[in-house]
Amino acid sequence: MNHEPHPPRDEPNQEPDHTPEHERLHYPPRIYVASLADYVDGRLHGTWLDAAREPAAVAADIQKMLARSPIPGAEEFAIHDFENFGYLRLGEYEQLDWVCAVARGIAEHGPAFSAWADVMDGNLDALAQFTDNYLGDYPSLSDYGAELLAGYGLDELLDRVVPESLHGYVKVDIDGYARNLELSGSVATYPHESGVWVFSG
Repeated sequence: MNHEPHPPRDEPNQEPDHTPEHERLHYPPRIYVASLADYVDGRLHGTWLDAAREPAAVAADIQKMLARSPIPGAEEFAIHDFENFGYLRLGEYEQLDWVCAVARGIAEHGPAFSAWADVMDGNLDALAQFTDNYLGDYPSLSDYGAELLAGYGLDELLDRVVPESLHGYVKVDIDGYARNLELSGSVATYPHESGVWVFSG
């Protein structure tokens, strides 16, 4: 998609963070909105906007962009590009309420929110449930299962009830436990480059 070049800026820190903490983005999600009247006329007229704001503020900036169009009465626009929306892909005619809510969530909570928004697939009300459902970022679902079992005190229980001579023969099927968590709907996962985000089912 041809549009105005991105403004130059420093490269963000590329070192991955694999902890289950919310990872904040260094740059806010942005959208490139363009005048459809100009586009149909073979002209590029648009602007990059910070989307992590209230919809009314973004809409006002879009109207300013349309008012600067050389075509009188230009009223319609489309999203022709976007950046820093993580795993979510925006369509040209997404509702601003949805776009801004997602952008604000990503700016506050990091890329995991983009996965949540992708799963919610346009359900605006469900976006607010992210903090209640996000369980963390893990190298694998089995790592989450192991942490969960450790929290139940399973290792201490086995130490108490299993003779030391049998410890090497008694194993917990953590992988199977983790798979069952997902198959039963207790949790849901969203894979990314270095692991999975885990959400309650």
